[in-house]
Amino acid sequence: MHNAPFFIKYKLHHVIFWLLVFGIWFFFRVDDYSSERKAFIVTLIKVVDLMIMISVTNYLLIPRLLYRKRYFLFAICLLTLVIVSSIIKMNIIGRVLNSPALYNWSQDIKARVYDNIIPHLFLVIAGAAIKLMFDYGKLQQRMAETAREKAEAELSFLKSQINPHFLFNSLNSVYFLIDKSNTAARETLHKFSEMLRYQLYEANGDKIPVEKEIQYLKDYMDLQQLRKDEKYAVSFNCTSSARGFYIEPLLLVSFVENAFKHISHHNDKTNFVRVDMQYQNSKLIFSIENSKEKQPSIERQGGIGLSNVRRRLELLYPGKHDLVINNQDDLFTVHLNIQLS
Repeated sequence: MHNAPFFIKYKLHHVIFWLLVFGIWFFFRVDDYSSERKAFIVTLIKVVDLMIMISVTNYLLIPRLLYRKRYFLFAICLLTLVIVSSIIKMNIIGRVLNSPALYNWSQDIKARVYDNIIPHLFLVIAGAAIKLMFDYGKLQQRMAETAREKAEAELSFLKSQINPHFLFNSLNSVYFLIDKSNTAARETLHKFSEMLRYQLYEANGDKIPVEKEIQYLKDYMDLQQLRKDEKYAVSFNCTSSARGFYIEPLLLVSFVENAFKHISHHNDKTNFVRVDMQYQNSKLIFSIENSKEKQPSIERQGGIGLSNVRRRLELLYPGKHDLVINNQDDLFTVHLNIQLS
């Protein structure tokens, strides 16, 4: 959904803009041709040619090269695009007007460059400048939204926060009241304490080491598994490559919470939650699936939690993530890819 082809992103206002460009261009240049029909065709060719160049630049070259700091390759591709497009355009116009001189670049090449390539280059750069200006405005708006939502979340957290010193002292007291032989209960309380400490003290920053987030997910899954019997299979497969980078805290736990919330309760077959996490080519690949009960079509798995994390991904990784959620009759899957710097 985030990597849709550039032409799909075109909306009504783009169509109106190019129709307006065509109308103005045709009005001022119609007298340059022997008939209105030829003026219409030539103007259409020139406007379509310009539209294609600006669209390719704004929706392919800028996001995939310029924004990824591949400046030299961007400049080469932009110049190549303008030159090739100019040659093709003049070849078509020359044949439409039955004027071989228009597409004969071996004669008076300086005039060809001055009349076609240079104007095209400046027009495409102007279109790119408008694109960059709008993208900068959207970035500023997104940063403001992120800051506002973070402030609201922190305020909500502070309002509901229990005095952490009192809470941890209480947990320590309960820990020492548990008989030493009851290691399972002690380990469970220790895991809960570590999870709480992570949420209170470490998850307040912008980014944290992925190892801490992984440990938090493992502790959460271990605690959830205590409530289940042997009919519930829980697995967490995390490759050794998933380490040494930073992500936003508490970004993945909503998917895990959702899986345990809606896990099936079959008596005749295994109920499961499977988590897989890896890191390849600067990309975090996270997937989770859980068995589920067949439900009426009006019901669906997921809710506020998944909506919130979807919104967080849009704010934190705009254009750099791919989230696919599949809700089948007896299986719910989530696949998330995040391109990290």
